[in-house]
Amino acid sequence: MIDETLRIRLAELGRHDPTPGALAGVVVIDITRVVAGPYCSMLLADLGATVVKIEHPDDPDYARTFPPQLEGEAGTVSGFFAQFNRNKLGATLNLRHPGGRALLERLVASADVLVENFRPGTMDRLGLGYERLREVNPRLVYAALSGFGQTGPSRGKPAYDNSAQATGGLWSMNGPADGEPTRVGTIIGDLAASLYGAIGVLAAIRHAERTGEGQLVDISQQDSVMTLTENAVVNHLATGAVARPLGNAHPFVRPYELFSCADGYVFFGGYTDKFWRISCDIFGGPGEYEAHPELHAMADRFDADVYRERAKPLVDGWFAHRTKAELEELAGDAVPLSAIKDIAEVVADPHIAARDMVVETEYPGIGTLGTFGSPVKLGATPPRTRGEAPAIGAHTDAVLDALLGMPASELAALRADGTIS
Repeated sequence: MIDETLRIRLAELGRHDPTPGALAGVVVIDITRVVAGPYCSMLLADLGATVVKIEHPDDPDYARTFPPQLEGEAGTVSGFFAQFNRNKLGATLNLRHPGGRALLERLVASADVLVENFRPGTMDRLGLGYERLREVNPRLVYAALSGFGQTGPSRGKPAYDNSAQATGGLWSMNGPADGEPTRVGTIIGDLAASLYGAIGVLAAIRHAERTGEGQLVDISQQDSVMTLTENAVVNHLATGAVARPLGNAHPFVRPYELFSCADGYVFFGGYTDKFWRISCDIFGGPGEYEAHPELHAMADRFDADVYRERAKPLVDGWFAHRTKAELEELAGDAVPLSAIKDIAEVVADPHIAARDMVVETEYPGIGTLGTFGSPVKLGATPPRTRGEAPAIGAHTDAVLDALLGMPASELAALRADGTIS
């Protein structure tokens, strides 16, 4: 880890909050693009690590072109890019250039973590794979995020988020009952890989602190998605059953799904005996529970026929003429019922505001950008969520000076030969 003086100096480069975070002093070299990788390193940056995002001088992260674009007199910034690259320092480096490869090795010698999301084999062909970089820095934590991982027969296949959803099983399970499979409506493969990547990096850092030994953190999007399929894997291995799309229903827990109401939809999960009794009293009124003894036992409500013919029509009747707000007020803290909210409603939710989950960052000369906050709430070292994403190469000179003590003459030579910009 870098010393305290250098940590503060690096933090000040990007006008970041110099208050130490939980990962203060950890230096991360980030050579990732788009989401699976940038989100991983962003999580580390939020937690206080000094993250240096390295981009090719002539071929930067193309997520910078993604919408929405916030425009002002000082230029343009992509909200998509900014959301996944906040709190990072920006540097340029041409890894196809011999001088660029040598310079990355020098940076790695001063770093704790490197995160990359190239297809397996790419870094090896550049002479910068894990085996080489561990020679440069034996305590390096090298995180490689890819579609199918560093080993196995599919390791060389190109992959996107949809590839992971397709091969990890999730796509086959999602969608309307008796309908065609439907992809999950977000890049869950990218996001899951980044989350597991951050967990792996944190574990490897802890090991390196104890032993001085780094390691490879190998994260596959396919692996990550497979773990999000709930009981599908164990159920298949135990019984041979193959999960299929169920729409908004649960495989066996009932009632536990979407229900229509007067102005939209709610999720209602009153499936336990306790919640069922309370729900009957709240939504049906006095005598409702006693009037339906065939629904008293949870096992009976789980029966598909009983649920379809008796329990679901009852719940439908409770909700049909009430609004989302009325139903949430009736449910209160007594039973699990939540309005199904669109993003506008989520952003306006006072509870979301109370949890600091919508944050604003000022980009001078451009405007204010709102993004999601951090779900990680730490009492002593809270995440920093309002840092800017860097412009291309915004901190190249300062980072090379701070980490390598590089004089202006060497910087000028590197710029002249195209190693940096």
